[in-house]
Amino acid sequence: MAWVTLIFAGLFEAFGVTMMNELHVRRNWQTVGLLILGFCFSLMLLGYSLRFIPMGTGYAIWTGIGVVGGTLIGMMFYDESRDWKRLVFIALILASALGLKIIS
Repeated sequence: MAWVTLIFAGLFEAFGVTMMNELHVRRNWQTVGLLILGFCFSLMLLGYSLRFIPMGTGYAIWTGIGVVGGTLIGMMFYDESRDWKRLVFIALILASALGLKIIS
């Protein structure tokens, strides 16, 4: 259950980062509210999952999910670069997170 919670925490972090980018596009209270909710849920779920998962492992995976999620959302919705080198390094981040899960 802690691992599922950690995954959702990372997804909420990616959502919060997306709302930060969206805030530059349109400044309204709805975007600010979603940004705050995204990061609040992310930190609450991270805090819960760190009760059961070692801090270094949990934080690394949370950050990795947020980085990969934010990058993929940027590629899909904000026309960021889709260079093959960038995709290779995203795959390395995912492989590292999977490796941490396997050895934990």
